[in-house]
Amino acid sequence: MRRRLWLTTAAVAAAGGAGLAWWRTQPRGQPAPRELWTLQLERPQGGSLALSTLRGQPLLLNFWATWCPPCIKEMPELDRFSRDFVQRGGRVVGVAIDGAAPVREFLQHRPVSYDIVLAGLAGSEVMRQLGNQAGVLPFSALLDAEGNLRKQHSGETTREELSRWVADLG
Repeated sequence: MRRRLWLTTAAVAAAGGAGLAWWRTQPRGQPAPRELWTLQLERPQGGSLALSTLRGQPLLLNFWATWCPPCIKEMPELDRFSRDFVQRGGRVVGVAIDGAAPVREFLQHRPVSYDIVLAGLAGSEVMRQLGNQAGVLPFSALLDAEGNLRKQHSGETTREELSRWVADLG
């Protein structure tokens, strides 16, 4: 009987410790790196987008490349999500970790309704600052209207998952 009680107590403690460790690794509104807001990135169609102009609204950054199959697969989901998100005051920005010419050519065949900017390989450093230490693509990061990092995900996402993220913003 004592052994069972001890095992149960140990299992509950281990589960609690694992849950606490997981909880501590989740973004809880830490500020996005200051450097993010100083970026001015070229648009494939010309001109540029200063990320500072997007402060004050929820922002989903999606890092992708034309040579990344999961990135391409999730783009229609992102496109549908972006239309809903805009109506809630948010914005989606696709950050291409790629050259300008391949992105322009890709978008001629597969246009999207959300903003695309060109970061090239320098975008990898921005991903790292947002928590993607391994440099996995695609990578998505959700910032709230105050500029705090609320969610991040390495790998393909879905419209449903992103909608749950936004619901958590309140």
